[in-house]
Amino acid sequence: MPLLENRYRTADLGLLLLRLGLGIMFVLHGYPKLMGGPEKWLGLGGEMKYLGIQFAPTFWGFMAAVSETIGGQLLLLGLFFRWACVALLLTMIVAAISHIGAGDGFGGYSHAVESAVLFLALAFIGPGRFSVDQVLFPPRRRLY
Repeated sequence: MPLLENRYRTADLGLLLLRLGLGIMFVLHGYPKLMGGPEKWLGLGGEMKYLGIQFAPTFWGFMAAVSETIGGQLLLLGLFFRWACVALLLTMIVAAISHIGAGDGFGGYSHAVESAVLFLALAFIGPGRFSVDQVLFPPRRRLY
């Protein structure tokens, strides 16, 4: 069984590297949006029109910026990991729909779709052993 144990160790290391890379990229992508203030948030939130949502665009833009920035930080730490993945998944779905609605073509929406698929998968997989979630919320042992 040593080969199987080694596989699990490398899987956790792979998840750590994936979390760090994605987390850094989303923090760097979201931080300028968050610091852009209400004018930037208004533009971002205006994309909700493609979902038929016309109210509170500044709020929706702020939430997208928070999702990317804080969500990226939570990915880095592996803290509240699944919640962060769901928030980022929803943000990427809206981004993909807005690119499609604007007629941007495959090159315009492919990154958002790829990210959405990745966040959906990560929400099921979890953060791995090297995460804050693992320390704060250790898995329960099964009694059987």
